[in-house]
Amino acid sequence: MKIHELLTISQLTGMQLIAGESGKERKVESVNMMDAPDIIQFLNQNEFLVTTAYHFKDHPHTLTELVTAMAEQGCAGLGIKTKRFLHAVPEEVIRLANQLSLPIIELPLELSLGQIANLTFQTILDKRAAELKLVLETHKQFTTIIMQGKGIQSLLQDLAKIINRPVQLIDQHYKPISQNASNLDFHQLLDGITLHITKSFPISFSILSLKQDCTLFPVHISDKKYGFLIIFGEIVNTDQLTLLTIEQATNVISFSLMKENALKQHDRSIRNDFFLHFLDGTFSSQEEIIGRAAEFSLEYQQMYVCAVGKLDGELYHPTYTQQHEDVDELFDFIESELTEKTLNSHFFKKNDTCILLFDIQDNIYNPSTYVESILLKLQKSISLFFGKTISFGISTLCQNFLQTKDAYKEAVDALSQGKLSKKQAYIQMYHTKDIMELMRQIPLTELKNFYSFVLNGFNHMKLEEEQSLLETLSVYLETHCQISETAKRLFVHRNTVVYRIEKCEEILGKSLKDSETTLQIRLALRIKTLIENEHSQ
Repeated sequence: MKIHELLTISQLTGMQLIAGESGKERKVESVNMMDAPDIIQFLNQNEFLVTTAYHFKDHPHTLTELVTAMAEQGCAGLGIKTKRFLHAVPEEVIRLANQLSLPIIELPLELSLGQIANLTFQTILDKRAAELKLVLETHKQFTTIIMQGKGIQSLLQDLAKIINRPVQLIDQHYKPISQNASNLDFHQLLDGITLHITKSFPISFSILSLKQDCTLFPVHISDKKYGFLIIFGEIVNTDQLTLLTIEQATNVISFSLMKENALKQHDRSIRNDFFLHFLDGTFSSQEEIIGRAAEFSLEYQQMYVCAVGKLDGELYHPTYTQQHEDVDELFDFIESELTEKTLNSHFFKKNDTCILLFDIQDNIYNPSTYVESILLKLQKSISLFFGKTISFGISTLCQNFLQTKDAYKEAVDALSQGKLSKKQAYIQMYHTKDIMELMRQIPLTELKNFYSFVLNGFNHMKLEEEQSLLETLSVYLETHCQISETAKRLFVHRNTVVYRIEKCEEILGKSLKDSETTLQIRLALRIKTLIENEHSQ
């Protein structure tokens, strides 16, 4: 209840606002009676204080101290029974109250302070009861919409009608969770605003391009996922009814999205387990694979291109759990982006890599270019929202689902090839019948023997030094023996590169200017990648 509403209580007829009219919108939450001169230390925010002014009858000008203290404490207002002990409120007190926007109300003589307090309390309780009833009815209305399967969009439409303001629901990456007719680009509209749920919510701000005020209310979805309900138009803090209505809407939306997210996670886990088991060769027959794949909209006779993605660099976190959660958050984002950008894709994840299968229709004449264009948009979005870079390897076109197992290996090989050159944010195509595929035709034991023969000297070093020298050697050969470019890609001084190359030549007992030596080393380094990939699968 507000001060101006207090003046309309029929049982309190005779109350008159004599000062502080500009504060008549102050909120009244409780009532207190002044029966001691030290009341100041017991004042509360939004409290309406009533008094006979008995303690001020001999020194009425000391009322200024009480008015100042009440204004500082955020009290609702002061009610004084004049013509009892205090004939009139001093002019200086009225001027101060006007200046501080603290309402002073003259109370009727015929009512006791107890009656005034009781009637005010009763009105506050009745108003709150009415608000609570309306809130419960609103919550029931919103819950019914969801329970009847009408969806969140229908709930948002009802909310917009109730509060008479446009509304929109977006996720933490500014993307609409439930699309409205305006189809606004919220990332552009909210450019420069970082949205994180804090205790300060809801928050209000103005969007200059729309010339409109907005208020954001948080919507929880899971530990890592959240959204925001945007209300277009100003909402003042004193408009409790509107705020309570929006609060009920956000609660129902939050529970609905939590349930939807849990179901999605369950379905995603089942689908992901199937695909990983397929890659591992767990299933006993082709018929079983084809039947299970069809359950997840993976058609046998469909053509596919596979892409495998991995974040560049190493993720440093205090715990493995934190690292796992951050990777999952980014992969969830990739999946939602794919769903938005193309309907013909399937998302899976394996350890710290994501696996993307793209359906290739007959009208797509260049599948690699088609997939690359989608991945480029993904890289841009990930850089924008996460400040990270991701690289992809792309397979060749396969003619049916059973061939996607080989397509996955091609994509992994392509990703590894890009990594050999220390590139970042790359998209590497797999080239049919390249050196990696030829080496797969050779028994793994023979490959290991060749690797040991060529790089035998490195096996007797400490692991950290071995990795440092082999990495330098790999980049040096990939950059056509360019010292400066090698140093640039490794983020080290060129003298460091010179020292490491000389060290490698010393270990090998051969010069890296010899073409036969460099060919053997290139093959050995690719065998190393092939062996590591075989062990990780």
